[in-house]
Formats: sequence, C-alpha cells, structure tokens
Amino acid sequence: MTAVKQNYGQKVLIQFEDFANHNAFDLLAKYGSTHLVFNDDIQGTASVVLAGLIASLKLVGGTLAEHTFLFLGAGEAGTGIAELIALEISKQTGAPLEETRKKIWLVDSKGLIVKSRMELLQHFKRPWAHEHEPVQSLLDAVKVIKPTVLIGSSGAGRTFTKEVIQAIASFNEKPIILALSNPTSQSECTAEEAYRWSEGRAIFASGSPFAPVEYNGTSYASGQANNAYIFPGFGLGLIISGAIRVHDDMLLAASEALAAQVSQENLDKGLIYPPFANIRKISAQIAAKVAAKAYELGLATRLPQPENLVVYAESFMYCPNYRKYR
Repeated sequence: MTAVKQNYGQKVLIQFEDFANHNAFDLLAKYGSTHLVFNDDIQGTASVVLAGLIASLKLVGGTLAEHTFLFLGAGEAGTGIAELIALEISKQTGAPLEETRKKIWLVDSKGLIVKSRMELLQHFKRPWAHEHEPVQSLLDAVKVIKPTVLIGSSGAGRTFTKEVIQAIASFNEKPIILALSNPTSQSECTAEEAYRWSEGRAIFASGSPFAPVEYNGTSYASGQANNAYIFPGFGLGLIISGAIRVHDDMLLAASEALAAQVSQENLDKGLIYPPFANIRKISAQIAAKVAAKAYELGLATRLPQPENLVVYAESFMYCPNYRKYR
C-alpha cells in the first residue's frame, strides 16, 4: 500500500476485492484514513441495496426509520449493508448510530445475533448484538422480530422457505424481500417463490437475474441488485473530483442518486432498480453526486469545482467509438 501511494500519489484509487471477512474489514479500517480505498464487497453491495430500499419506500410508504430489517447472513455483505442502512437512518433522523442500529437484526449460522453471544462473536458482528432471547432459526426470528424487510446475504440457497415468506407476508401488506446471494443456485429464493408464497404482494429483488413471473394473471418483474449499478459511477466520481479519501457520506450520496433514477413507470412494474440499459446515464448521475459530496467534504483536489458535474463526468467516460481506416 505504501509503494502504490509512493509511485502513483495519494489520488490513486485502490479497490479491495474478494478478501476474507476478517481481512476485508481490518484492511478497510487500517487504510481508510490514509489511502483512497474502496471495498466493493462491503461498500458497493451496501450502496446498491440501500438504493433499492430507498426506492421501495415509494411502494410501501413510510421512512427507513419506520421499518425493521432482518438479515440472513452476517459476513462482509450483510454487515456492510446493515451499517449503511443505519447511517442513512441516522442522517435522516439525527439519531445516534448506536440507536439506529437497533432497527436492524442479523441471523448467522448460529441463530439471531444477541448480546448473550457477544464474547464469541467476530468483531464486525458485535455492533449488531441486541438484547433478546436466543433464537435458533430464521423462521422463529421472523416470527418474533416481525421485520418489514428481509435481506439474504448468506450464500446459502433456498433458505427463504415457503414458511418464512408466508410468515413475513402474514404481517406485511407488501413485504420487501431481497435474495442477494449469487449465483442463481445460491439465491435464498427464486422470484417465482417470493411472489407465489406472498400471494403476489412481495417487493422482490435479487442478486441473480430472474425472468418475469406470471401469477394469478399478473406479470411481476423483479430487479437485480447488482454492484455494477454503483462501482463504475462511484469510482468515476472519485476520479473526476480528485478525491483523496472515501467517506461514508459518498456512499449514501451514490445510493440516493441511484434511487432517484427509478421512474414511476419502473415502480408500477414492481421494479426498485432502473433498467440496466441506462447504465451510462445512471453512472454519470452517481459520479456527479459522489464528486459533489467530495467537494462538500473538502476531500476533492481537482479545483475549481466544475459548474456542471454531470456533463463533466460524461466527458471522462470511455466511449467505444473508433475511426474507420478502410
């Protein structure tokens, strides 16, 4: 890390990818204050999921703070998403982060993460250990926590069973179900299972692509919570501003920018992400918001700030057009 910085300067963007949990969090914490570093597994995943949740509020109503979140999976993706949700709620409400985390519950391989397990928990799971009796299974956790949002980041396929989805649908008119694990075989449930078992009431998105589902004469389209929505625009925003550090507020800005690209037409189809065909426009919007936040936070070095950051971002984007020589 020192050599990279010495050779390329403090504006070089270093992306961490596919590190094991215990290394990923430690490296991000160690170098986040001295280098321009980004971990897509933790931060990119979190930002794209938060964007989907912000967009879904237009369908279910209320604010993020009024919802209760239950995760299956407490690794890099799960805890990263949870932390960004807590940060966004804290930003919106002014409540301390320690308080906003209490709206978010995580289940790992040993059951619900609770205070009585604290001594045996890995450090990145400890902020999510709340006061509660031990709960062993996901189904029991759904029944006692009564979440409005169920998020899967476990890497374990078919864990959102019929009983689990029927349980969350029993106390939510429109349960939000995000089955994020890849590939398709590892998805916590399929789109068809989510819609059928919730009687067509679920708001569903997944990490893997699923075809539209026909149920009771209605066609349901589901979005794909893919990191490719975030990291190209996020990286571009850092580069065009000459940012020297990544700040959590930049991730929140990226999420809000992506959510803003979801049209009413998309929402009417049940989609909480915009069409991926618009990725260049989406990325330019995200880059502009991330860059604007870098300038606002005093972390940008490319001065003065351009008047139109969207146009500026577009001017930096690679365009695969070539001259014809014959």
